[in-house]
Amino acid sequence: MSEFVRVSIDADTGVALVQLDRPKLNALNRAMQDEIRDTFLELGVDDQVRAIVLHGNERAFAAGADIKEMVEWTAARVLSEGASLEACFTTVARTPKPVIAAITGYALGGGCELSLCADLRIVGKGATLGQPEILLGIIPGAGGTQRLARLVGPSRAKDIVLTGRFVDADEALRIGLADRVVDDEMVVAEAVALATELATRPALAARAAKEAIDRGLEVDLDSGLELERLHFASLFATEDRVIGMRSFIESGPGKARFLHR
Repeated sequence: MSEFVRVSIDADTGVALVQLDRPKLNALNRAMQDEIRDTFLELGVDDQVRAIVLHGNERAFAAGADIKEMVEWTAARVLSEGASLEACFTTVARTPKPVIAAITGYALGGGCELSLCADLRIVGKGATLGQPEILLGIIPGAGGTQRLARLVGPSRAKDIVLTGRFVDADEALRIGLADRVVDDEMVVAEAVALATELATRPALAARAAKEAIDRGLEVDLDSGLELERLHFASLFATEDRVIGMRSFIESGPGKARFLHR
């Protein structure tokens, strides 16, 4: 049973709500990282779950790594611990279901990096994001130099990482770090509403689309197009493809009720 991660699943909608709960600011210590990894491994193979919302509390999505835990680490210790941290974040990023980060309060350092592992980010108007590791004499070590640059572009990523400055919600939306900005008290509800919509989409097609986009960014264009072609063809073997196309012909778009197989 998790100490720092709370999970609830709505059986009617297929939406899993994952709350980070390590008072007061959800500092990501090793135990919490392990719980996040295990949670997303379980949700990734749970057929009942078709979309996931990840959130913290009103003060912080996650304020970063636990610096008190890290302050005496040696370089050798960091190499060992860093592998576990990356395994945690990669598990979130590669979860084969849509993941939405609902961000209120602080999402800094490792907290910002964790949000980058989600597919979409709903951000509260009062939220603060950033990668301030440079101010501690280090750099982001859980994907911040890589996922951030892929999301907002290398120049903007360098500005954020090299200055260590904070990014407010309006700027996050403008540069693509946020997908939607809403009132703080509406963040989780907005994320759940979007997740509920995504959960109605055919699960196999959603998984294929996510993998084609994510893996395609890691390879050259020709290889990405080939990956897309193979996923596209494979979906013609699914029941949902038949349901979707027949429903379109008979009733128009958006009326299909998918079986997720």
